[in-house]
This record gives sequence, C-alpha cells and structure tokens, in this order.
Amino acid sequence: MRIQLLGPLNAEVKGGSIVPTAGKPRQILALLALYPGRVVPISTLMEELWASTPPQSALTTLQTYILQLRRRIGAAMGTGSSHAVKDVLATRHGGYLLQIPGERVDVHEYEKLVREGQEAFGAGDNQVSADRFRAALDLWRGQTLVDIKLGPVLEIEAMRLEESRLVTVERRIDADLRLGRHTEVIAELRELTARHPRHEGLHSQVMVALYRSGRQSAALDVYRGLRARLIEELGVEPSPQLQRLHQAMLSVDPMLNVLAGPRRTSTFDLFAA
Repeated sequence: MRIQLLGPLNAEVKGGSIVPTAGKPRQILALLALYPGRVVPISTLMEELWASTPPQSALTTLQTYILQLRRRIGAAMGTGSSHAVKDVLATRHGGYLLQIPGERVDVHEYEKLVREGQEAFGAGDNQVSADRFRAALDLWRGQTLVDIKLGPVLEIEAMRLEESRLVTVERRIDADLRLGRHTEVIAELRELTARHPRHEGLHSQVMVALYRSGRQSAALDVYRGLRARLIEELGVEPSPQLQRLHQAMLSVDPMLNVLAGPRRTSTFDLFAA
C-alpha cells in the first residue's frame, strides 16, 4: 500500500486505487494515513467527521465507513484476503489503526527528508541540505489534501503541513544562498514574496540574493516596499533583524558576502541581536 496526501488523495494496493468516492470515508482514510501504525481514537475520528455535533448513530455510521474501506482494500488485495485486510485496517480498543510502514505515506517520507536536511543544515553541509530539502519538496503535488472536505482535525494537520512546506522552502533557499546560487533563486523569491507580501524571512532572502548579484538598489527597493506595506497595513516597522540587514546593505557590510557570516544560521538571522 502507498498513500499520497501532499496533493490530491491517492491510495493504492497492488496498483489498484482504494480511495473511496464518498467524502467521509475519504476523511477517515486520510486521517488514518497521517498516523500509520498508531491507533486513532474513535473520538478523534468522530470529531473529524461531525465536529462537535455527532448524530446519535455516529458510532454505527463510523463502523459502516470502516467496513467500506476494508472492502475496497480487500478488493485490491484479491481473493482470500479477508483476514489480511483486518490486519491492515485493524480494530483496537477505542480506535482503529492502519498497519503500514510510515515510509509508505508521502507525508512521513517528506518529514524524514526534512529532518535530514535540517541536520545537514545545522552541520554546515550545504549541498546535502539543499538536496534533501529539494527532494522533500518534490513530493508535493499540490495543496495538502486538496480534494477532501476537511473537518477540524484534518484542517489543523493541513495547516501544519503547509506551514512546514513554506519553512522548508526557506531553508532550501538558505542552503542555496550558502552555495552561492544567489542569482538562480531570485525569480523564485520574487514569486514567493508576491504570494507572501508580509513575510520578512522571504524578503530578507530576496534582498540578500539581489545584493550578492550586484543589484544593491533593487535590494533596497525590496526593503522600502515591505516597510511601506507593514506600516500601512499593520502600523508596525520591520523587525530589528530586517532593519539591521538594511543598514548592512547601506554600509556595504562584509558580513553580507556569500562566504562570510555565521555558517549555521538562516539568512534572516544573519543580523539577529
């Protein structure tokens, strides 16, 4: 069995799809897949399906959905698989679990690669860090669970994963900047800052990339645009880190050189207090 959650829901057994067409069984499959090998309590499943207002028949209905999922798994596994199906989608006291290895679910493969990228980043191994982060991001096929109506539990998980994705993009760009790929990341950073117009970390990265590409005035323009937006929309100045980065560019601080500065920190934190 392989399950993909980083984009449209996809789940296959022996090449056959086991994804149900009905909405609530899809939610159950996605939630169980997020925690492979772990019991998901019945109360959590009910919260996902019905929030705080489950019907009186909630438990029976949930059991029906589990049965439907088992039938789909059994059909994909082939004849004589009824016992094996109950081992794959197992009932435990107080809940259910999907007994498959974590690496069979793209979310867990993604998180493993991110951990490896973070370890390499902290160790100053920029090439390995960039490669691991890039491999992790390549697993995404779109917005998390884009084709599922999210209940309260899956909504939180989707938000967590989308935030993780953005942080991973930032760290991958940090690694690329360490490797001197400042010119190559400018176009990507321009798109990212347009999508996230108040994100100071991304703006600091595009400022550094432009500065190191010999475009000091463009880097300063990025700062002025962000500062004006923050003041107009939020009534606040840029953070101290970003202000110090701006001053460093005005004074042509050698810390901004691609080969200078702390080697185990993000671009945004180069000028942290």
